[in-house]
Amino acid sequence: MSKITLNNSIVSVQWLHENLAAENLVIFDASMRPVFAVANSQPETPAYIPGALRFDFDDVLCDHNTSLPHMMPSPEFFTDEMQKLGVNQNSAIVVYDKINIYSSPRAWWMFKAFGHDQVAVLDGGLPAWIQAGYETVPSLATPTQRGDFVSSPRHGLIVDSKYVSQALTDSTFSVIDARSAGRFNGQSPEPRPGLRGGHMPGAFNIPFGDVLTDGKISTKSALQKIFEQHKDKKMIFSCGSGVSGTVVALAADQVGYKDLAIYDGSWSEWGREDSGLPVTK
Repeated sequence: MSKITLNNSIVSVQWLHENLAAENLVIFDASMRPVFAVANSQPETPAYIPGALRFDFDDVLCDHNTSLPHMMPSPEFFTDEMQKLGVNQNSAIVVYDKINIYSSPRAWWMFKAFGHDQVAVLDGGLPAWIQAGYETVPSLATPTQRGDFVSSPRHGLIVDSKYVSQALTDSTFSVIDARSAGRFNGQSPEPRPGLRGGHMPGAFNIPFGDVLTDGKISTKSALQKIFEQHKDKKMIFSCGSGVSGTVVALAADQVGYKDLAIYDGSWSEWGREDSGLPVTK
């Protein structure tokens, strides 16, 4: 089959099923272990979309020199790991996870941050694929040959606490926290130990579930309403550990916003007892 080009950051299960044989298609299962109970987790018996490879940003594709969870690795490390997985410069990459849309946008954003635009999230993830009646297989695929992928890091897509601190006092920015309202307000406990409750002074709350409808990305009209007050701002997304914030970034991308960034350390860094960073409730 001929090569494909991705024109959107979201693809449907029908589209993926029709293009499974494309010669430049790479499919990644980017599921992660949830830090809290998530509805619709699918299924415990191993099931994968045919041809899928593992994208493990939890334990492998991350910075191994920090105690913070799944921080961005170096460009050199990412290049080597992607080449080992057979990814090429012209690969069209589709990422999915086992919980509708939960962790796969993190993989999508990592590719964008490392300069690869031909990447999309599978709308509805593995549950939507299964619901559509499409075939699953009990094991992951194995790369057959080394790829020629090369990281080209983009400045500003991943930001640190110093950058966020300055943005919180800059009216041209909106810092958006994707955690639940209970965690944002300090009324629900943090799932990770050693973190304070509450949020950054001046941050806004858009829980990541608010941009989804029945496990898929919401309609553009619904998303436009959600982002209305932020439409002229540079948006920085934070969450518990830099994962669910990318779900909201994906939603902003769907409405056409381009000036987006992820705070990599997120609440796992900011909310620590010893971080010295301000927290309000």
